[in-house]
Amino acid sequence: MSNAGSKAEDLPLLSSGFVAKVTAVVLVIAALSVAINIGARMLGDRLVIAGHTDSTEVLTIVVGQDALRLPANTLRFASQRHSGLTERVDLAFLWPEMSGYRREYRDRFDDVSRSDGLIFLQLSQSTMSRDMSGRLDAIYDHLFEGSPKPFSHGLVEHRLRPGTGFDGEIVLTAARPGEPDYVVRCLMPAAGQPTSSGDCQRDVHVGQDLTVLYRFSAKLLPDWAKLDSSVVGYVSDRVSKVQTADLQ
Repeated sequence: MSNAGSKAEDLPLLSSGFVAKVTAVVLVIAALSVAINIGARMLGDRLVIAGHTDSTEVLTIVVGQDALRLPANTLRFASQRHSGLTERVDLAFLWPEMSGYRREYRDRFDDVSRSDGLIFLQLSQSTMSRDMSGRLDAIYDHLFEGSPKPFSHGLVEHRLRPGTGFDGEIVLTAARPGEPDYVVRCLMPAAGQPTSSGDCQRDVHVGQDLTVLYRFSAKLLPDWAKLDSSVVGYVSDRVSKVQTADLQ
């Protein structure tokens, strides 16, 4: 056998260079697999959270003459989740917990068929001198048609005249000892139709110059007193008069 043949027989089947290249490729594939797995989990979390956040960081948001200290997970829109001046801020809460978004309750935020589990607030600088209770005698009483009639849960129903700009809506009121009458406007769903989180709306004045407009499902009307005190109490506990530090 020639020397050339002997040298050829002594060579390894796989060169060290080839093994190194294969090993490098395997490592790259493994790294990509890990990255894809992690990325998929992160994307999955983002899809679950959608536009929500579970951050409880407290933000200082100034609306007119009022400074509000609100957890980030109560703010509906990502564009509003920052401290500073704004004309309006929108909030969403679980009912009856009055808490913001939490991952374990994501179905309650995203399932439109469970509209009675959420309430929505819009906070803005007041543009009217009276809130909804104050407008009962000044405005609504002049728009009613027919006699009031009992509704349920201590509420009284008032029908509004056609052409007043509130077509299809009713006004529900309730006397409250030592306080102005409770007043709420509702667009009641027809028989057999589902309710929505915007069936009823009421606005109240809080703080220095803040209007709190809140919307909720007609299914929550039995809890109207608790709902109203919870909304007013929540905002009142987190609002203060604007100080110089709040504007910086």
